[in-house]
Amino acid sequence: MKKIVLALSGLLITAFAHAQTEAELKATLGEKKDSIAAIQGRANAIQAQIDALPGWKIGAFGVIGGSISNFSNWYAQGIPNNASGNIGFTVNAFANLQEEKFFWRNSGNLNLSWVKLDDKDDPNDESGFREAVDVFNITSLYGRKLSETFAISTLGEYRTTLLNNFNNPGYLDIGVGATWTPVQNLVVVIHPLNYNFVFSDADDIFESSMGAKVVADYTRQLGAIAFKSNLSAFMSYKSSNLSNWTWINSFSYTLWKKIGVGFDFGLRGNRQEALNYAINTLGNAGATFDNTDNELQSYWTLGMSYKF
Repeated sequence: MKKIVLALSGLLITAFAHAQTEAELKATLGEKKDSIAAIQGRANAIQAQIDALPGWKIGAFGVIGGSISNFSNWYAQGIPNNASGNIGFTVNAFANLQEEKFFWRNSGNLNLSWVKLDDKDDPNDESGFREAVDVFNITSLYGRKLSETFAISTLGEYRTTLLNNFNNPGYLDIGVGATWTPVQNLVVVIHPLNYNFVFSDADDIFESSMGAKVVADYTRQLGAIAFKSNLSAFMSYKSSNLSNWTWINSFSYTLWKKIGVGFDFGLRGNRQEALNYAINTLGNAGATFDNTDNELQSYWTLGMSYKF
């Protein structure tokens, strides 16, 4: 009995010592995490001062994703013999000039992807890669500062596709107004005098017009995380059917050196594109702005990222 009591006492002492050691280690770990957070905060403050210095700031980050597969006699699926694959990439780049009395901000977004599904039992199907996502956008903004947060500005923005139907449609916005920078990394453009040039073979659907242009862009680097959100909207003075908007978001998390995980998604609303699709793709000759649904357009891309 004495031996059992001694053994139990030893176990209790060991467990207590282990619990005490674990608690002490957790407390030390918490202190280290607080120290890391404080160091990161100071580093972010220094980086903010660097970003505010005059001169050019140039950078880019992107997402690359892809996969391939091959099936032979896999009878459980609808196409037992097939070769499939997808590949895509996104690039976000910027070149910004900051001076005491003016700024010049330039940015570009490119998102392309291809997919294939080759049914080996169907000699008439499409066996090669086909375009899936096709987004191209460049913006140039010049502003003359009236204060640290307010400037008179002019904007040029061009949007189209590259792989399919280049410049058909294509959109070119040129306008003047004001730019507001309430906080660092956020740029809000409000241009009440803007002309939206629309280039297309379907002149009976697409129409250029005068309107107001609003752009909001937020780009930020926080340690290993980089993200960019850009909303661009045109509101036509002639008709709401000629208005359009696009919202693109990009996220990148660096895991090792310059390699990490990236995620992109975009939303768009455009009545002219919806009507063009109904008439020229679906073959609905009787489609009009009034009887065509302007469904929300969207895309997303997930894959490996590389910070340039």
